[in-house]
Amino acid sequence: MLVVTGTVTARPDTFDALREAALAHVTRSRTEPGCLRHSVHVDCEDPLTLFFYEEWADRAALDDHFAQPGSQAFMASVRELAARSTRMKILPIVERS
Repeated sequence: MLVVTGTVTARPDTFDALREAALAHVTRSRTEPGCLRHSVHVDCEDPLTLFFYEEWADRAALDDHFAQPGSQAFMASVRELAARSTRMKILPIVERS
């Protein structure tokens, strides 16, 4: 399993549009094969920042997600609406019993 986290900060005049785009992206992503969890949250310390948390079954599922036209359109929206660059981390998870 892989965990993906990311943040994006909007400008005050673009927050609502970015939030709508993020919610649409999350809803669509949840239907993709291999998506175990996909969510977006508003940062309590910086209300213009959105935090994404995702869990994917494997790298192939995540790569397919990134290749989706909807994901590419969302990233184009992020580039247009963001005040500063996004940060993304992809972390492998090893489950132990």
